[in-house]
Amino acid sequence: MGTISIAVLAGDPITGEGAVWCLRRYPGLRVLPQEEHRQADVTLMIMQDVSEETVLLMESLADGRGRPGMGIVLVTGHIGEAHLMRAMRHGLRAVIWRQDGGYDRVVEAVSAVAEGGAALPLLVQGRLVDHLQEIQRDVLQPLGLTASGLETREVDVLRLLAEGLETTEIAQKLNYSERTIKSIVGVMMNRLGLRNRAHAVAFALRSGAL
Repeated sequence: MGTISIAVLAGDPITGEGAVWCLRRYPGLRVLPQEEHRQADVTLMIMQDVSEETVLLMESLADGRGRPGMGIVLVTGHIGEAHLMRAMRHGLRAVIWRQDGGYDRVVEAVSAVAEGGAALPLLVQGRLVDHLQEIQRDVLQPLGLTASGLETREVDVLRLLAEGLETTEIAQKLNYSERTIKSIVGVMMNRLGLRNRAHAVAFALRSGAL
């Protein structure tokens, strides 16, 4: 990737000015003036703690974002779980604890985010995994859904299709009629815009359902 344009937002002017001065020393980074912040590839936010105001600022950045793929690198001392989940929806892709981070580490995170990656501490990764498991257990499973957007019985059918079974064999294994199997496959393909059964199996593999 070429030059990365970066916007710097800090909780106080001294921290912000210091960050801008330090980051300008790194080749490959272009620190944007305030009036061009919405055109940045990456936004660096430096906050002592993440408050409701911080999350609302992230939301405003997302709403007026000039570049749809712009991500946020957050340097902070603490972020609560509720704020973390909301911040993720608004573009947060990297978290660095203030006590652990220097500017070399910040620049590494900025580069990762600019390339579509993420940089999250183990504690934050654990929170995200726990959250996904709660969604799967408490929201999706009771509705017969999976995180891939497929229904559980659709996954069962696709798994057998991937093994090379025909409609009759799938019906026997799942104790459904052939008509039901055809209906499950047809409804799924129409809903997801899939061309054929091979395409459906490929979708399930890419989404992690199989």
